Amino acid sequence: MKTKHTLETADVKAILAAAEAEALANGWAVSIAVVDDGGHLLGQIRLDGASASTAHMAPAKAVTSIMGRRESKVYEDLILNGRVSMLTAPALQAMLEGGVPIVVDGDFVGAVGVSGVKSEQDVQIARAGIAAIL
Repeated sequence: MKTKHTLETADVKAILAAAEAEALANGWAVSIAVVDDGGHLLGQIRLDGASASTAHMAPAKAVTSIMGRRESKVYEDLILNGRVSMLTAPALQAMLEGGVPIVVDGDFVGAVGVSGVKSEQDVQIARAGIAAIL
């Protein structure tokens, strides 16, 4: 039987704090969500000024990322390149850039989703959060 890594409360807090710091340092109003390896929400923050829709998009991007075990941008690219049938994929709620999986020693332990600014900036924030625990 394999032993695998899992996110703990301290990890989630560290991810959210680092991601929030990255967003605030750049003056970006976003929502940030962290999910576990099953796509269950472990923590979320909506920064002042972030639109209400971002509070729904951030966890959906994270779920899409962990369910597919890849950045959510992969799905966006597939759709933009003509694979519109991907829009019917079950459990993939937000096939937009901004969801980044968290991989520890080859184990997919969760994902971070960010919504509120340009897609590449969402990813920048997510990666800053993940870097806090790796």
